[in-house]
Amino acid sequence: MGIGELESVLARARSLCVLTGAGVSAESGIPTFRGADGLWRQFRAEDLATPEAFARNPLLVWEWYAWRREILHGAQPNLAHCALAELEASRAGSASAFTLITQNVDGLHERAGSRKVIRLHGSIWELRCTACGAERQDYSVPLNPFPPRCTCAQQRSLEGVAEKTLMRPGVVWFGERLPEQAWRDAAAAAAAADVMLVVGTSALVHPAASLPLLAKQRGAFLVEVNPEPTPLSGMADLVLTGKAGEVLDRAVSKRPVL
Repeated sequence: MGIGELESVLARARSLCVLTGAGVSAESGIPTFRGADGLWRQFRAEDLATPEAFARNPLLVWEWYAWRREILHGAQPNLAHCALAELEASRAGSASAFTLITQNVDGLHERAGSRKVIRLHGSIWELRCTACGAERQDYSVPLNPFPPRCTCAQQRSLEGVAEKTLMRPGVVWFGERLPEQAWRDAAAAAAAADVMLVVGTSALVHPAASLPLLAKQRGAFLVEVNPEPTPLSGMADLVLTGKAGEVLDRAVSKRPVL
């Protein structure tokens, strides 16, 4: 069992659901939260990606996201992103369903050409008002050194509470709930899948990590692609150890090993 088995599984899938994590974007040079490159200065992601951290020191958190956006601005989709976009395109116009669920906030799947993407953790390229919840896209790099304020301060005459109208990154922080619609759509896709492909995720972050288990419980063939074993490995029907780009490129594009 290996690349050939994965090719066969993908070819016969009637409803394919893909879940991707930070390991996919790591091959584009994007630092991961849980890897050795997860620190920024002396801070861990858990020290910065929380509502409490933003309330306590919005400038510090904003600076961290500005740094991340500059890295993403210079990054390009890798072979894994492109293979998944190719896989989706190959199923277009057929009766076969395809859903890509990602825990990543970088937008590289979309830049590679993926169209049906459920972003469980939001997007770093969106800003959200901490007062009214209004969102807007923002692709500026470098990012303004100070968090902008939402116009709701003027619209609603929020005198004396200007600090509550700051725009924050439109991502899901630690301790926050996932977007309800995104979660419902993801759970429905996992439950309906006859093949669930999990790529580049530690399978430690919940509730996203429960999606493969849901698919498995509903009878899906579970495939894991990851450089290292995860808590999901023992439950998977097929485990392919390696970099996501190398594995998926060979399985989807069917290029021979040189």
